[in-house]
Amino acid sequence: MKSITLSLFLFVFLFGVFAQKTDSKYEKFFKNPVFTPDLADPTVIKATDGWFYAYGTENTWTDGIHHIVPVVKSKDMLHWEYVADAFKTRPTWKQNGGIWAPDVNVVNGKYYMYYSFSTWGDSNPGIGLAIADKPEGPFVDHGKIFDSKSIGVENSIDPCFVQVNKKNELRSYVFWGSFHGIYGIELTDDLTKTQGEKFQIAGSAFEATYIKERNGKFYFFGSLGSCCEGARSQYRVGVAVADDIKGPYKDRDGNAVLNDWAQGTLLIAGNAADGWVGPGHNSEIIKDAAGNDYLFYHAIEVANPNLPGGATRRPLMLDRIHWVKGWPTIQGTKPGTDFQKKPRIKQ
Repeated sequence: MKSITLSLFLFVFLFGVFAQKTDSKYEKFFKNPVFTPDLADPTVIKATDGWFYAYGTENTWTDGIHHIVPVVKSKDMLHWEYVADAFKTRPTWKQNGGIWAPDVNVVNGKYYMYYSFSTWGDSNPGIGLAIADKPEGPFVDHGKIFDSKSIGVENSIDPCFVQVNKKNELRSYVFWGSFHGIYGIELTDDLTKTQGEKFQIAGSAFEATYIKERNGKFYFFGSLGSCCEGARSQYRVGVAVADDIKGPYKDRDGNAVLNDWAQGTLLIAGNAADGWVGPGHNSEIIKDAAGNDYLFYHAIEVANPNLPGGATRRPLMLDRIHWVKGWPTIQGTKPGTDFQKKPRIKQ
């Protein structure tokens, strides 16, 4: 009896040690998606409270609740929890439409959200601004910045706010556009109005602009194809680079993306065989404590492509960016579906 008890004790002890080691091993890894059911067109920031916050296009989730710009937060970029909706009610400067593709940035301790206000096939969508004192909101709407008719650009959605220090002078820009050219324009010092003339940086193949300044160069990330055709989506991301924020932006082969036929150098595309298609509308690049860069984006699960209301379901994905000879790359140029090393987060 004693030998059986001793053997059982040793088995439990050794199993516990093995399980602990196994858990410890897998604590170093993560697997996509990092948030479900949906966080389309994500924007991600690290707030002054030390948490990461992500914001997405309004949608009705699997809980049956319609979220007007859902806000989720995380300590490690991997485990996210829903916090609130950025808006209790939609802004009122436009009669019809949804709040899409928010871009949130921390400026002087406040949270500035540039957002799209549009419907499918809208003849006059626009971009507005809302500001909050806290990352979870509530965001107070400051109204329209411009719409398609006033700015002279069809399908004026998908804003991207960028600040650059040029000759010791801080300049602020908003970039935008969706399949009718990608444009930029400078903002006033209070960030609530445009000033000067708009300028074009890319042709009609792109939407969902993101611009990253790195080592004195400017990297343009743009999404191509249709975002929202479920499992048939051909959404993907192309990249181009310029020496000046206003361009000219060129792909790795030297082709200017101002040409309507140009698609940039491929960063990521779907792979139905791996179960995910339509990766795109990426967020800001987030750097971890080890200096590694990570990119959030949405993608579509082939086996579960739609939300209950019929809208395309686009969970939040995360992949590491590797810089190769000055170009951003993602392993396999496809969504990471295997285990990946976790970001290192400084708490």
